[in-house]
Amino acid sequence: MARPSYLFTSESVSEGHPDKVCDRISDEIVDLFFREGAKAGLDPYQIRVACETLATTNRVVIAGEVRGPELATSTIVETARQAIKDIGYEQDGFHWQNAQVEVLLHAQSADIAQGVDSAGNKDEGAGDQGIMFGYACKETPDLMPAPIHYSHRILQLLSEARRSGAEKALGPDAKSQVTVRYENGKPVAATQIVVSHQHVDESLTSEDMRALIEPYARKALPEGWISNQTAWHINPTGKFFIGGPDGDCGLTGRKIIVDTYGGAAPHGGGAFSGKDPTKVDRSAAYAARYLAKNVVEAGLADRCTLQLSYAIGVAKPLSIYADLHGTGRVDAGKLEAVLMEAMDLSPRGIREHLKLNKPIYARTTAYGHFGRKPDSDGGFSWESTDLADQLRSHLA
Repeated sequence: MARPSYLFTSESVSEGHPDKVCDRISDEIVDLFFREGAKAGLDPYQIRVACETLATTNRVVIAGEVRGPELATSTIVETARQAIKDIGYEQDGFHWQNAQVEVLLHAQSADIAQGVDSAGNKDEGAGDQGIMFGYACKETPDLMPAPIHYSHRILQLLSEARRSGAEKALGPDAKSQVTVRYENGKPVAATQIVVSHQHVDESLTSEDMRALIEPYARKALPEGWISNQTAWHINPTGKFFIGGPDGDCGLTGRKIIVDTYGGAAPHGGGAFSGKDPTKVDRSAAYAARYLAKNVVEAGLADRCTLQLSYAIGVAKPLSIYADLHGTGRVDAGKLEAVLMEAMDLSPRGIREHLKLNKPIYARTTAYGHFGRKPDSDGGFSWESTDLADQLRSHLA
């Protein structure tokens, strides 16, 4: 049984963090292939992208496997540059205009393709084996765990202030961390707040940065959560002038816990960014979140963890497992059966249900893939709760 009172911590990173720069570039390439494929009249179900990015001092390397429209290397390079520009990097050690961008994309392996592609009576198979988890809880309005939700929110508010020009001293690179105290299983207070934020004025001290950052952190957290007992750690090492890939090498897929539930729920291990939705690392994790969120929204449980498993080349999931953490109002075994009926969990079924064959991925790369509002163009479709009524009618 879970402890009723405890401390739990989650972290977030900004869009300018080196790893997030790489996630952004990789997902811009995914979006580019879907956009250009649509212009060329290609079947979106035939597009394949597995794109990895490395970034360091004025150097970006883009590698991986693709299938789809024929794209000039210059187009891919310009896409990467525009992503870096939008994030805000115009510093000597990492500049959107001056960084050397190397493109090492090549055709997808025919051995992998034969297992994934549909043919004859064979449905489209999963792009890899693996396990994927989805989670939802009633701790926040977006049905996300409180520590990761508020860690994201602090950095989102600071990013908005930087981009609007309200806080000209801030650079793009930042990290946050919030420790939350739980009483009787409910989040009630922040005991520790950590923010390390790049600044463009080299003379600024930790005290200067705390005076700048603290109002945004207070705005991000619920009223009453910050008290005289809350400990603050703002730029605790001192100066943070050199940031981004110039300060620390970045790689795609290295912030998977930040991308999901902040450690409050299991993670299958696979990263999301840079992958088209045949890769169930991504699409099935989205489906699992979608189903878990609808279970909680339907009032069938206060917390829900779902696990799905797949084998490469096999269409249907090998298993589904639901854990309601003692909060369920329905039998978990019956719920599993209903969920399998409520949504086709094959790769094609997930893509059709959530409408994933679109250029909607670059926006996911900062501040979490979950706990976001669905967009009118289909972005974050997995955050919709349109299945709740159906689940409630079958199980409530």
